[in-house]
Amino acid sequence: MKQLFTHDHDSDDDRGQVGIGTLIVFIAMVLVAAIAAGVLVNTAGFLQATAEDAGQESVDKVTNRVEVVNQHGTVGSNDKIANITLTVRLAAGSSAVDMDSTSIKYLSSDEVTTLTNSSNSNDYPAGNATTFNLTAVEGTDEDDSFGVLNSGADRYEVTINASAIESDANGLSTGDRVQLDITSQSGGTTQVILTMPQQLAGQEAGEPVKL
Repeated sequence: MKQLFTHDHDSDDDRGQVGIGTLIVFIAMVLVAAIAAGVLVNTAGFLQATAEDAGQESVDKVTNRVEVVNQHGTVGSNDKIANITLTVRLAAGSSAVDMDSTSIKYLSSDEVTTLTNSSNSNDYPAGNATTFNLTAVEGTDEDDSFGVLNSGADRYEVTINASAIESDANGLSTGDRVQLDITSQSGGTTQVILTMPQQLAGQEAGEPVKL
């Protein structure tokens, strides 16, 4: 009787080798996928942190700034405005603003300069060509944090010496226009545009006038 079936040992060996090769490839694919997933997770975390930081900086630029409550000028000689005084407070929703780290860009038809806080210097009680002066409105700085607006009740007066800045040492003339950009450390900016009053004749030196 003839043998109808034969057992092929070579074929079994081949199938075993193919199975091990497939397993190795599968493990390699899993490892590559795990590494790729780790990289993606790390990248996503980095991007999220960067986006959060950028978002916070954008919010700070909008909210962390001062608000100008009112303003007036002080008459100097020759019927000109010698000084400009602004009363400032925290803008709504703003965090604390350090006036020592705040700058004011002064722009008129003849002059442009950036002013920093003179810290209430006795040498320049109204500021000079490169500084502004800061004083606390009496009764508003209850926690004695002078220089830092950290409460909605805080009020500071910012005085700018226009007569020291302008080429005309007497200050600003009737009809002159001044733009002030007040920028906090975080980049929040408040812009104020002032026009000198039309009627200064007859005003005495040192007299305040509304701007």
